[in-house]
Amino acid sequence: MPLEDAAPTPTTTFPAIHRGALSTLQVNLGYRCNQACSHCHVNAGPSRTEMMDDASLALIPKVLAARRLDTLDLTGGAPELHPRFRELVVAARQLGVRVIDRCNLTILSEPGQGDLAAFLAKQGVTVVASLPCYSASNVDQQRGDGVFVRSIAGLRQLNALGYGRPGSGLELHLVYNPQGPVLPPPQARLEADYKRVLAADFGIVFNQLYALANMPIQRFAAVLRASGELEAYQQRLRSSHREANLAQVMCRSLISVDWQGTLYDCDFNQQLQLPLGAASGAEGRRAHLQDLLHWDPASEPIAVANHCFGCTAGSGSSCGGALE
Repeated sequence: MPLEDAAPTPTTTFPAIHRGALSTLQVNLGYRCNQACSHCHVNAGPSRTEMMDDASLALIPKVLAARRLDTLDLTGGAPELHPRFRELVVAARQLGVRVIDRCNLTILSEPGQGDLAAFLAKQGVTVVASLPCYSASNVDQQRGDGVFVRSIAGLRQLNALGYGRPGSGLELHLVYNPQGPVLPPPQARLEADYKRVLAADFGIVFNQLYALANMPIQRFAAVLRASGELEAYQQRLRSSHREANLAQVMCRSLISVDWQGTLYDCDFNQQLQLPLGAASGAEGRRAHLQDLLHWDPASEPIAVANHCFGCTAGSGSSCGGALE
């Protein structure tokens, strides 16, 4: 059944894929952020005001229970800036659900967030932290002046609470993004470099590095278009496609929720307003978080477009890093 207000699916040569069993609910709590990074695919920043309302927020624990999901992945903007972020974390943890906080690290030193790291540790939240390089100049160029120093301070704060340390049970993963329109290098080699440099220079430890390709959408696409590099980067992604990566792309086990409660196949489709690949019994409207209370999306087709090659190019890329 078609969705009446849905944009038509773009023409693409990306292979057709279907969702498997749903295990993760990825929720964008809003676009407000204390940073405005050049590679941000959601155009988040300090001036954004979009924020999930109480009615949609209240549905999240109900959906987690109804669908028996094992992971709640919270993103933004800076998800911690939502006034009910901590309440939602506690509710999910009480259900025994793993909670991931997509953290930009500098949020830990923002006014009013002095106890945030301790809260995350107490709740056993998995922290996935953005650190696009171990070089101060590279990080500040991509994310703003002074971000690297504040990020290192945030990592030290998390380490002091046990994050990233063997046996602590507190997972700390870092996220790498390339500086420009190139594919990330092999994840294992890069992770070894990160661990060596961060330990030697700053005494910092962490669990894993996720190497993510930059998606040619939103702010990053605008930057590439202005420099005349967009078409070449899109072609690089297409020509680097590997069929083997299709089995592990994140959209097979994840569903994305925007700040209004609307459902998408992934966070990137959300930013492009590309609706679910199949209707959910939503009766002529876009599928909403409330539909998951009675609808299982397993085996449904996934909406694909040319940006999807960013997930299957080279070693593959997803919210959990390289696919091989």
